[in-house]
Amino acid sequence: MNHDSEKFQGKYRIPEARWKGFDYGSNAMYFVTICTKNRENYFGEIPIVQTDIYPSVRMTEIGKIANDFWMEIPKHYPFVLLDEFVLMPNHLHGILIFRKENYNEWNLNKFGVQSQNLAAVIRAYKSSVKRYANQKNIEFYWQSRYYDRIVRDYEELRRIQIYIQNNPNNWKNDEYNQM
Repeated sequence: MNHDSEKFQGKYRIPEARWKGFDYGSNAMYFVTICTKNRENYFGEIPIVQTDIYPSVRMTEIGKIANDFWMEIPKHYPFVLLDEFVLMPNHLHGILIFRKENYNEWNLNKFGVQSQNLAAVIRAYKSSVKRYANQKNIEFYWQSRYYDRIVRDYEELRRIQIYIQNNPNNWKNDEYNQM
């Protein structure tokens, strides 16, 4: 097997995670997971002893900023509506709904400069959190990529919303929990 086609500038390429035939700037619902580098618990911790039915992260300063900046996404991208969201110790899950009036274009996912699409929103979010950390001398790093899923229908949306709501309760067994 020839592995040269899997390399760029002598390094292995990571396969593209986006759906090539989809317009990530189109009106749709996107389920997004963004992780910290090496799944470090930069955002805080979920207490072992829970006094609440719905546990949540006891946030660090950068966790509070990550949470607040997520809530501010619609201020910077008015076509984005926020749905269910949870900040965990080392990742976040959120649903972003794109609602653009009179959006009649269809631009396939492509390499290069992108704006007004999912990649641009996530890039701006991640860079603003990182910039804050740098300005405050807080050690913090994102994983270089993120996971997304295009939500196809209402039943899938409900399953994802429930998954997000229950995520803190399931932290002990979460695949992202490195403890």
